[in-house]
Amino acid sequence: MATCQSYQEAPQLAEQGERTISTDELTGVQALERKHPGLPLAPGKVERREFEYIRHGTRTFILSRDVASGKLVAPHAGPTRTEADFLAHLQAVVATDPTALRWHIVCDQLNTHQSESLVRWVADLSGLQEDLGVKGESGILASMASRATFLSDPSHKVVFHYTPKHSSWLNQIEIWLSILVRKLLKRGSFTSVEELQARVLAFIEYYNQTMAKPFKWTYQGKALTV
Repeated sequence: MATCQSYQEAPQLAEQGERTISTDELTGVQALERKHPGLPLAPGKVERREFEYIRHGTRTFILSRDVASGKLVAPHAGPTRTEADFLAHLQAVVATDPTALRWHIVCDQLNTHQSESLVRWVADLSGLQEDLGVKGESGILASMASRATFLSDPSHKVVFHYTPKHSSWLNQIEIWLSILVRKLLKRGSFTSVEELQARVLAFIEYYNQTMAKPFKWTYQGKALTV
């Protein structure tokens, strides 16, 4: 399977100057403030948390994880996850290492991951002068399928590796997102979206400095048996 192969080849590609990045969005993250403080651990009793909370809005995080090092790269936070947001995030990721020969992006098949703006950006980065066509009508831009084919071209400066539909678990960033939820979001109390954003970004910085390491990926892409 192409996705698993990307993970397998990531360390060797890193030595050759190519980066492999696992990317996804965490949307609608709520800034929930507990109305009252929880009760701490006590002999014979588990920690208890207040069940009532106040809503302070939501944030969306677009996150990319370097497969070879395990570190999060150029995290993006904001109110939306538009085509422009995703492009801005990837541009920031690529800007972190101007010397990289090529970038491999593992992501799902969301429409914003196969957009016209991504095609134009990749074409520009790769020095391509060809006519890209017209979105919805002709050429490379005609459809999501034609754009995905272009974005998956291994000769480009940025190469997209799309996970199969209904297989988001194949994207390694999903494992990291579960860590974020368990370690911070599930038990947190946030008085504003600004505090939520600041604490998520602070957790990412702490993770990169103290906890980041490659995941041991054991799935080989073979059909699962029931």
